[in-house]
Amino acid sequence: MKFSSTLKSCMAATACIALALAVKPAAATPATTSTTFTVSATIQATCLVSATSLSFGTYTGAVTNATSQVNVTCTNTTAYNVGLDAGKASGAAVTTRQMAGPNGALLNYALYSDSNRSINWGNTPGTDAVPGTGSGSAQSITVYGQIPAAQYLAPGSYQDTITATVTY
Repeated sequence: MKFSSTLKSCMAATACIALALAVKPAAATPATTSTTFTVSATIQATCLVSATSLSFGTYTGAVTNATSQVNVTCTNTTAYNVGLDAGKASGAAVTTRQMAGPNGALLNYALYSDSNRSINWGNTPGTDAVPGTGSGSAQSITVYGQIPAAQYLAPGSYQDTITATVTY
């Protein structure tokens, strides 16, 4: 009898050991904690401007037209005005621009904001500057130039420098 109770205990112990080996212990769950944080930025209204040269070529005394481009890149929805100054000639104004030539000769010309060459392009926002609204991409604005007829000046090279200003 002693043998059979020992055998039963041994069998029970073997089953317990086998059961213990078959069942894997549960993995320990790591402890966690979390938080949130804010990410922010401020976009400042900004504009960039560039321009191409306006070349009339050879003037022969007849009305001569030419164009150039002012390129404006402003942040999206930024309102702006593009103004063109009077140039560098002494006594020039936005309504009477002049290119300087040999021996102080001055060749009159005008800059316009429309293809009919009827709206003078000046430098005063809300008056004679060209308004626009930024899109975030470059916007090209045509400058329409004209030299009036019947200016018979000394032969040579004439030039002026115009400053384009963006007010935003």
